[in-house]
Amino acid sequence: MRNIIHFETLGCRLNQDETEGAAKKFSDAGFICSLEGVTSATPLNSDVLLCIVNTCTVTAKAEQKARRIIRLLLEKYPLSPVIVTGCYAQLDGPFIEQMDSSRIVILSGNKKELLSDLAEEFKSCTSLSAEEVKLFIQKKSAAKKENAFSLYTPVFEKHSRASIKIQDGCNNACTFCRIHLARGKSVSLEPEEVLRRVCELEARGSGEVVFTGVNLSQYSAEDSKGNLLDFTLLLEYLLCNTSKIKFRISSFYPQHITERLCNFLADSRIQPSFHLSVQSGSDAILKKMARPYRADDVVKAVDLLRKAKKNPFIGCDMIAGFPGESEEDFNLTTELCKRAAFSWIHAFPFSPRPGTPAFSMGGQIPSPVKNQRVKALTSLAVEGKIAYINSCKNQTFPAVCENSRSDRLLASRGIVHAVTSNFLHCKCLLQSGQEVPPPGTMVNVRIKDALQESIKSGGEEECLAEIVL
Repeated sequence: MRNIIHFETLGCRLNQDETEGAAKKFSDAGFICSLEGVTSATPLNSDVLLCIVNTCTVTAKAEQKARRIIRLLLEKYPLSPVIVTGCYAQLDGPFIEQMDSSRIVILSGNKKELLSDLAEEFKSCTSLSAEEVKLFIQKKSAAKKENAFSLYTPVFEKHSRASIKIQDGCNNACTFCRIHLARGKSVSLEPEEVLRRVCELEARGSGEVVFTGVNLSQYSAEDSKGNLLDFTLLLEYLLCNTSKIKFRISSFYPQHITERLCNFLADSRIQPSFHLSVQSGSDAILKKMARPYRADDVVKAVDLLRKAKKNPFIGCDMIAGFPGESEEDFNLTTELCKRAAFSWIHAFPFSPRPGTPAFSMGGQIPSPVKNQRVKALTSLAVEGKIAYINSCKNQTFPAVCENSRSDRLLASRGIVHAVTSNFLHCKCLLQSGQEVPPPGTMVNVRIKDALQESIKSGGEEECLAEIVL
């Protein structure tokens, strides 16, 4: 029976949240949902009724990967229409559709909530054509109001750590970024609805929830009494109206890390891991990027976070080779990284994005230079991660057991993968007589050592640990 819906997700945790929400809608409608990624080794399968790809447009590499995934889906699932949605589809839908106009259906990223309606409309179907899907989308798109938060689920197929999308879009117009073009202005989920979803997760036994969004710093929504809540007030509201569940913040702009916010980040139910969207340590480059902060703001943010939490994990993003970035500018970035002692640096080369001012800026940096600078930042990142893990050795942290396919295979060999409260990905060797904890279980782990070779090679596991009974 053809009742399999295959999902592919590219990009950040926000996209993953949306995909999980869509999968829940199709699962509720009686379909079998597959979220395991397609590869060249995937066998042909004519039982897949529909494929759905949630794309990203942050870099040219992300778009290239999306096209590769789409080609694989067309090849491996020969009877299935392929819906392409997300930011890349929003901005370059006609180009993507040219890959195979008879089977590819473009669903604009700002209309992806229509996946809920698709699940209900076609729940009894065992065959489905791209033309049927296109006609349904056209009909519904004209009548349905956008809802950026409808693809929500309290049940997660691929993740053991629950998450809630509370913000979407961005009011900034950074010169290198297409996201604000694809997702539009910032919108936020109402505080009461955030609380309702948090309470639902807590009632289901979730130990923590990750808050996701394009720019959490821009969270702003009125409560039922007409009071305007920013992210700090939202945290206060949630902490006052819940009792056990812990909160993790996915990413934040440096200038919004204030003493007022840190008063609430110091609460024991806020997980001690943070990610700052930095991009450069040079004020001149930050200005060219149209970023609303400077290097000193980053230093202040890091200092405030370390005062609020004992030895927190602090990561950041950095772009190497932005147009006009001199050696001096890059040196300022490396100096900032050293001064801030980041626990991790996500470094990537500048990718000129069509439709952005930086695409046609003068002073484009040659690829070999960009790659060399990424390599230097990645070396700092590895050093920082190892140093941070060494600072945690022989200490015990709460952690969540993970639930990927590889994790389930490892568990059969007495190995459990867990993520600590301070965001360390641990390889836990079970001791004799210890039972394998179910995915999502909260355990205590003692950090034993950094897995240096795994960190250097970009492996998932970062440290060796043991589960403490």
